[in-house]
Amino acid sequence: MSQSQIASARPVILTGDRTTGPLHLGHYAGSLASRLALQHSHRQYLLLADAQALTDNADDPTRIRRNVLEVAFDYLAVGIDPALTTICVQSQLPALAELTLLYMNFVTVSRLERNPTIKAEIAQRGFERDVPAGFLCYPVAQAADITAFKATVVPVGEDQVPLIEQTNEIVRRINRQIGREVLPEAAARLSAVARLPGVDGRAKMSKSTGNSIPLSASADEIRAAVGRMYTDPGHLRAADPGRVEGNVVFTYLDAFAPDREDVEMLKAHYRRGGLGDMTVKRRLTDILVAFLDPIRERRARYAADPGEVMRVLKAGTAAARTVTQATLDEVRAGLGLVLEAEPEPA
Repeated sequence: MSQSQIASARPVILTGDRTTGPLHLGHYAGSLASRLALQHSHRQYLLLADAQALTDNADDPTRIRRNVLEVAFDYLAVGIDPALTTICVQSQLPALAELTLLYMNFVTVSRLERNPTIKAEIAQRGFERDVPAGFLCYPVAQAADITAFKATVVPVGEDQVPLIEQTNEIVRRINRQIGREVLPEAAARLSAVARLPGVDGRAKMSKSTGNSIPLSASADEIRAAVGRMYTDPGHLRAADPGRVEGNVVFTYLDAFAPDREDVEMLKAHYRRGGLGDMTVKRRLTDILVAFLDPIRERRARYAADPGEVMRVLKAGTAAARTVTQATLDEVRAGLGLVLEAEPEPA
């Protein structure tokens, strides 16, 4: 079997990020770590979702355009390999927009409004009934992204699982309408840390709420962010026993500390008393600095040559355009949206 045949036989992954700003530790824990591992065993497509980013940023399109490269720098800095993963730009794949339009006929407004992820994000942004139509239809656009590549695996955080479920509902309706399985269903692949809280402990880490640690954070920025972290409000003195559960510092240690035995010893010490919050925070700061320093240095090298990164994006987008157009053609034909050839004159 040739290398191209081996590659085509591997399961397909589609994942990506909205280009609203540089990525942070929540992205790494939520899906980047999985992408790094899976790019060696799967055909992986990584989407820079600039069109979806417009759903709640239409008043600032320059922000979206600027962050296409910023997110690409982060992908490459953490170790995404363009030889293994196809990195592509959503807005440059016209088949995705047409698939979204077609899929909107196979889902109701009430079903979109019931999607737990969308409900939570509408509340978080304070849209109430002024929600942009594009934002409400975000699950449909994501279904188009996933199915255009015929992906069967989608690495996501726990909060994104309802979007995968809605994708599969649309897939089943399309396949029933066509009368055969044109599109495959996709499975969500959760990371070991399904959701990383923000440094304030009140919500998931998010660029929009300012409670995140960017992948490009300096040692001083990391130290300041860890210093703000929520611990145990009942742990007033180092001698007091403390709670590990719900303690953001220990959540981050679970996610990023390389020595599991050391973390368990810290937890036991904290629970019985005699271990101060600042000592634990210093330990976490050292771990995060050691983890992020090489990423920040690699990112700086990529940012110094944006032309080369843009060439990577153009090559990946060209390859993705071929794949997504083929899926659109198949769905169109299955739904009867083709012009029949005129009969030859007698």
